Amino acid sequence: MTRRYSVRLTRGARADLGDIASYLAREASPAIAAGFLDDMRELVQGLQAFPEGGAVPKELEGLGIQKFRQVDKRPYRLIYRVNDDTVFVLLIADGRRDMNPLLQRRLLG
Repeated sequence: MTRRYSVRLTRGARADLGDIASYLAREASPAIAAGFLDDMRELVQGLQAFPEGGAVPKELEGLGIQKFRQVDKRPYRLIYRVNDDTVFVLLIADGRRDMNPLLQRRLLG
């Protein structure tokens, strides 16, 4: 039987999700925003079963920081940390942006 993890979005990750969905609904279409939310829901469901399957973000790996992982549905990246049987989603962002300041502020600050 596959172990199931609990997945929790931090306040910052929930804000990211809402901000991106609102932007997509306004600038593209409500259907694209709904598709984005479906994609993120799918990623979260995958984390419930296989949280260790994500890669260490390259920006953090270069600093020797291994405790964070990411999964993506391009161009969006979902960055998280596993703690016992809980996955904490810390950040959801468009991976085309400069991630270093965001990662420093949100994960390392």
